Amino acid sequence: MHGPRMRRVEFAGKGGPEVIRIAEADVPPPGPGQVLIEVAACGVNRPDCLQREGAYPPPKGESDVPGLEVAGKVVAHDDGVAWPRAGEAVCALLGSGGYAEYALADAALCLPVPQALGVVEAAGLPEAFFTVFDNVFTRGRLVAGETFLVHGGSSGIGSTAIQLAKSAGAIVIATAGSPQKCAFCTKLGADLAIDYKTSDFVEAVKAFTAKRGVDLVLDMVGGSYLPRNISVMAIEGRLVQIGFLQSHVTEAFDFRPVMLRRLTLTGSTLRARTVEQKAAISVALREKVWPLLERGEVKPWVAATFPLAEARRAHELMESSAHCGKILLVTGR
Repeated sequence: MHGPRMRRVEFAGKGGPEVIRIAEADVPPPGPGQVLIEVAACGVNRPDCLQREGAYPPPKGESDVPGLEVAGKVVAHDDGVAWPRAGEAVCALLGSGGYAEYALADAALCLPVPQALGVVEAAGLPEAFFTVFDNVFTRGRLVAGETFLVHGGSSGIGSTAIQLAKSAGAIVIATAGSPQKCAFCTKLGADLAIDYKTSDFVEAVKAFTAKRGVDLVLDMVGGSYLPRNISVMAIEGRLVQIGFLQSHVTEAFDFRPVMLRRLTLTGSTLRARTVEQKAAISVALREKVWPLLERGEVKPWVAATFPLAEARRAHELMESSAHCGKILLVTGR
């Protein structure tokens, strides 16, 4: 006999949004250190599209169901879990499995839903906030008074980076692909928003900083942006690479500025790290960022919500890049 059943998203092979299907499956039981969440909403992220295309498979042992972040109510937990307990409203970072009515999460990667947010909004927190905090502040070492350049400022990652960097006292420059997106970045607190389709961001950054350059660049474009990013970095500047909208391969570039200006080039991925490594980020977020969310000083900006059954439309919007902020799937639970 089957136990409780749930709806979830599956991919009927590798391909475009047309391979997205809604299927039924058993509700999974929590394993060691895990909780079972009745999902209210889950976030849609570009890695989900890459997974759909077969270019970003889930780590070993993770579900084939896409979805890296959820929010909802804990309905069951492993005996060894002290928090969160059944009935708690949480958001959680997942290795996979979020596009479903129920999802398993490691208890150590759960965070309380901030009082200033609804549970649906909270589904837009984990992936962006874990990624931004780790790469901008831990890896990128951004501090007050420094100048920060973030590409894709109107994305979920970009909108989070702008808010957290401004909250930390940085001067923020963002690039985006339209006047409307630039206005969105300015609304979030960017000191300068550059439309990369009509302006050369290199020239604009140099003019804004009086040729000094920026202390930190957060980039998810790659490809031709690498030498251009290096050209706008100040002495002791840092570049953190977190994705490749263009290519992970670039043509040869002049490495001398890296030496002469003592630049740091680094990067990271989040999904493949151990639970323990991600849990360390969770602890830091709860201490340093969750108070900002509780006070309403920063928040996830939701561009659109879709029912779970319309995941295909959500992916089409994601790939159109027409949105500003986060895209969420809502289960109705």
